[in-house]
Amino acid sequence: MYSEIYDEDWPDYFDRLSNEMKERTTKKIKKILEYPQKRHLQKGASFFVGEVGQNRIIYRIFENEKIVKFYFIGDHKEYEKWYKKFF
Repeated sequence: MYSEIYDEDWPDYFDRLSNEMKERTTKKIKKILEYPQKRHLQKGASFFVGEVGQNRIIYRIFENEKIVKFYFIGDHKEYEKWYKKFF
């Protein structure tokens, strides 16, 4: 199992979610920590994408430290805005 850390902007994104979506996101994070490698954000990118309903979770895996760092959670439109800032 991996440890979790969060980007400094994570609370801003997470706090916008409804209580139900916060619960679902928390469950998804636990699954990611057990089996972290999923779909890459972009071919060759070091970020991964997880889905919770219509929302996307962006995270990176640091294998040597056994850490997963979470950066973003939001709907598809917010995801595209976040994505375009970095790529």
